[in-house]
Amino acid sequence: MIDFPLSRLEPEAESVYAALGLKPGARPSPRSGELLLRALDSFRRLAEPRGLVLPQTEEEFAAVFHGQGRNETRNPLQRVHPLAARLHLFAFTLGETISAEIERLFAGDFALGAVLDAVASLAADNAGRVAEEWAGSPATASGGSRGAHVAFLYSPGYCGWHISGQEALFAALRPEVIGIRLNASFLMTPLKSISGVLVAGPPAIHRVESVYPFCAQCKSPACRERVSAVPPT
Repeated sequence: MIDFPLSRLEPEAESVYAALGLKPGARPSPRSGELLLRALDSFRRLAEPRGLVLPQTEEEFAAVFHGQGRNETRNPLQRVHPLAARLHLFAFTLGETISAEIERLFAGDFALGAVLDAVASLAADNAGRVAEEWAGSPATASGGSRGAHVAFLYSPGYCGWHISGQEALFAALRPEVIGIRLNASFLMTPLKSISGVLVAGPPAIHRVESVYPFCAQCKSPACRERVSAVPPT
């Protein structure tokens, strides 16, 4: 099981300000600093991080990935996952309490709610990075180290994996046991939750050079940053 200490999930102040639209190098106002301190205090008190992983064979994940058959005809994951050394289905949530507090604040103290929302979103992203480190570690491989591996999280709704893929992922992983539910639109509750597949293998398998038609509509092109960070072969 993966450990998710709050100290590793809590985002840096600069990341929160950037997520809120503060330009690099700009100095936050005293009011912004106060809101961030309050939001971080709420995060530390209310976050209830829980994660779940399930190892997959190539055949098992191929069935999960196919899902309802609505994936893009060409997509990066269809090329990457058959090359993986290890595959793990993954889900994580910060819990219902912090999501309920964000919703309450949006109705009465929008500014503080927006800052706490940004803090929680970045914390969930950090949980994905913690999981990637775990999945790529030699200690995670049965039989010990099998060379230098890099793991990345691929999620339904991104990179051509249709959001309806959540259905098959949930059926296999059963993240209800950690409090995550799926609605009719395949969105997760609590809102500050993430899911997907951790793909671990040689760094080269994650180098996706092609630009796919759906990339132009992507509002979160994190793949470009992580691919650029993959060590050269």
